[in-house]
Amino acid sequence: MAHELHAADPSRLSNIGEIDRAALRQARIDLAACFRMAARLGLEEGICNHFSAMVPGRDDLFLVNPYGLAFAEVTASSLLVCDFHGNVIDGDGKPEATAFYIHARLHKQLPRVRAAFHTHMPNATALSMVEGQPLAWAGQTALKFYGRTAVDDAYNGLALDEAEGDRIAATLGDADVVFLRNHGVMVCGPTIAEAWDDLYYLERAAEVQVKALSTGRPLRPVPAEIARRTCQQMREGDAESARLHLESIKRQLMRQNPAFAA
Repeated sequence: MAHELHAADPSRLSNIGEIDRAALRQARIDLAACFRMAARLGLEEGICNHFSAMVPGRDDLFLVNPYGLAFAEVTASSLLVCDFHGNVIDGDGKPEATAFYIHARLHKQLPRVRAAFHTHMPNATALSMVEGQPLAWAGQTALKFYGRTAVDDAYNGLALDEAEGDRIAATLGDADVVFLRNHGVMVCGPTIAEAWDDLYYLERAAEVQVKALSTGRPLRPVPAEIARRTCQQMREGDAESARLHLESIKRQLMRQNPAFAA
């Protein structure tokens, strides 16, 4: 299902310029931790899903996982630094083709998106496959996303060109999460930690919704005004909560499998 990228354009190689190596190293570790925990929680699908993050201090370079590695194999040093033309600036290997066309265009078109996580995680993907709005505002965890989601209703097959990436970016707009119909989800954030936090809680919200629907009984939604106010309450301090969430993940991984940071 995955495809190697063959569209790099060396004639348009980005200016490597100044890179804060310490900040880049920390971003590598943070992103690698997200891959490893996502694998542990079953949020990945083979070698097909991808996370990206902008290189700290740069608006033209991003980190992404290389083609051919499962999430459980990703390490900090295995991540690639790419430009928006498909050139690998740092690292061994190439990005997966759909990873490049989605993530490069998303970061280029929406500079506010500093981290973008794409998965086919089972419960959120299941909700992308049914009629109507994917998330029902019936569980407290789901309310974290009230007013923050978009739906891409036009499934066009694999994202193997810039037009498809641009279309997904346009659909995301001001939202933080886009459900890709018949496909999966894209979760975006201003930091790696916030993208991870939303990815984790989105799948938890989807999981309990799927279980509730399996009872065959109607969902009982939260009134819109309460849902809106609850989301605002959750968003206050969300960045710090997300940072602490990611720090806890790194501590767990360092105790159990520190190789992710290599």
